[in-house]
Amino acid sequence: MNGISYRLKVASTLFLFILIGGCNSSSKPEWEKRNKELIEEYGLTVRELPDLPSSSVATNLEVGTSINFQDLDSLQLYPGVMAKIFWGNGNLVSALELEPNSTIPKENVPANRFLIVTEGSIDFIGDGTKYKMTTREREEPDGTHSGTPRIDFIYQDKGSQSEIVAGDTGAKVMEVYSPIRFDYLEKMGVDELPSETKEQISKNEPTVVPNKVYDLFDIQFTQLTEGVYARLVSGGDMQLSFVSADPNSKSPAHIHPEEQITVLLRGTLKETVLDHEMELEPQDIVLVPGNVVHSGAAGELGFDALDIFWPVREDYLAKQQASLERYHEIIPKDAKPELVIDGSKTEPTLTFSEGPKWMDGKLYFSNMYFDQNWNADPKKSSIVALDPDGTYQNITEGKMQANGLYPYKNGNLLVCDMIGHRVVEMTTSGQVVQVITDTYNGKPIDGPNDIITDAKGGIYFTDPQFTMEAEKFQPGRAVYYISPEKEMTRLVEPNEFAMPNGILLTPDGKTLYINNCYDDESWYPVDSSKDNFVWAYDVNKDGTISNGRKFAELRLTGNVLDRKGKSSSADGMAIDTMGNIYVATYFGVQIFDSKGSFIGMINLPSFPVSLGFGDEDMKTLYIVSYDKVYKIRTNRKGYVNYL
Repeated sequence: MNGISYRLKVASTLFLFILIGGCNSSSKPEWEKRNKELIEEYGLTVRELPDLPSSSVATNLEVGTSINFQDLDSLQLYPGVMAKIFWGNGNLVSALELEPNSTIPKENVPANRFLIVTEGSIDFIGDGTKYKMTTREREEPDGTHSGTPRIDFIYQDKGSQSEIVAGDTGAKVMEVYSPIRFDYLEKMGVDELPSETKEQISKNEPTVVPNKVYDLFDIQFTQLTEGVYARLVSGGDMQLSFVSADPNSKSPAHIHPEEQITVLLRGTLKETVLDHEMELEPQDIVLVPGNVVHSGAAGELGFDALDIFWPVREDYLAKQQASLERYHEIIPKDAKPELVIDGSKTEPTLTFSEGPKWMDGKLYFSNMYFDQNWNADPKKSSIVALDPDGTYQNITEGKMQANGLYPYKNGNLLVCDMIGHRVVEMTTSGQVVQVITDTYNGKPIDGPNDIITDAKGGIYFTDPQFTMEAEKFQPGRAVYYISPEKEMTRLVEPNEFAMPNGILLTPDGKTLYINNCYDDESWYPVDSSKDNFVWAYDVNKDGTISNGRKFAELRLTGNVLDRKGKSSSADGMAIDTMGNIYVATYFGVQIFDSKGSFIGMINLPSFPVSLGFGDEDMKTLYIVSYDKVYKIRTNRKGYVNYL
């Protein structure tokens, strides 16, 4: 943006600033009157920030009016480095595009800064330490691999050293500064800049450690309102709120004294500032001054957005702290997933791990073989025993393609022989003791998937018909119960669940949980009303179930929402003795309390398939993910029904 175009922009912006708000001038009676009317109409309470410094630099955003990021002028900051820059009163955002191997020279940053890599990779040198910072797109899973996304960021205090070198394919990064970086404005042709920046000295400690690289997806979600969650990071006077809003969720009319810049990243958002309603599209930017009435409504795709606040919202900090306290009651503060096995590098090779269960000092799990197109092969599949020292071996191989496992009587295992259309009892040396079931109503069962027992010795299992035959034996996907007397009952109507998968009993045996893996997909043959929920059922004395109800809503990824799907890819589940449940999903391991309230999420490099508690104290959560096995310590004791 050259100097002339910037001055023309400022002229129009100042006019709107006076009309709509954000200026300290007394010549805005019409705006003040309408805002006060709306505040009174909605019963809102005004809070003031008396020590907030005013800015003499006009923003290049039209207050309360959207502008698309692509419509901003570009500026060359350095050779091979182009920038699009926008700012409010307290924060400046610089979106940089770096050519391959281009450099942003060494400097001491003149303001507090968040640096976020949004595409490609960079070498970042800060205070004498070199870091590789990168991004990774979410991969659609197939039969042999998957990948969860990664976005690296770092926070630096003013005066910290910085040097950036783009990778071989170039990079895109976003900088967020507070206070505003005047040398960038000088390059944009902004005139009459003040000689020094007025700073609001924050009394809050950063929520992340300065000069430490983080993956954004390791930051826990904080619930802001119903259906609206955010990953919050704060430093200095900046607060970044990476918002994830459910379809059709709403943020009612509200005010806060902090300035807000919103950047829509995905989906659809109807943003209303005063009486001005805007249908935002991805990359649209909106500035909302402090104490201006505004609201938001997500469309049918939901939305992801970045809200940038100046200064930090204290109410968000309080919500974040409360949310983290609940999470760390279960997952210790310093606990991270540890890689136990990389089955792509060790023998025996792993492909698609499933059904981990702890018994007699070992973790047993299935090693299912699939090719990339999900074609199975029992001859290349096995069941594995993992010792606490990380060594492992097959207890049987080439005989069946098993899925879910569960401890059974006499130190044996219950095994879902999915491709073999049966449930069997197996010793830990791999011998089949008996076939528990292989038919229902005179026809073969299809593909038993997950399995548990009750205190009486009855058996529950799911059958989502995930088998190789085009023509299925049973009339639909279902859940079954086998009584101690070996009487078998179908508990739900065929295809009542689009894809019943994981199954759990509460420790008291009174409630049965069933999750739904896929739903509302053009490529999947069944739709149901179960959607992205874990469902709860009362368990009757005879083992049947009743009173089905939604228990926990599983969060969906943006790519699923964009196609209007309801697939959480929920698979294996685990439960602790206090009734908290842990669900392996496409998004990560989602944790819910005994009432179904969302607690948090464990992020992994590839999406988790199943999980189970283990170790001598039953406080280690083992998580299987394709050819990998991870573990993470918890503060809770897992529950398994050992007969």
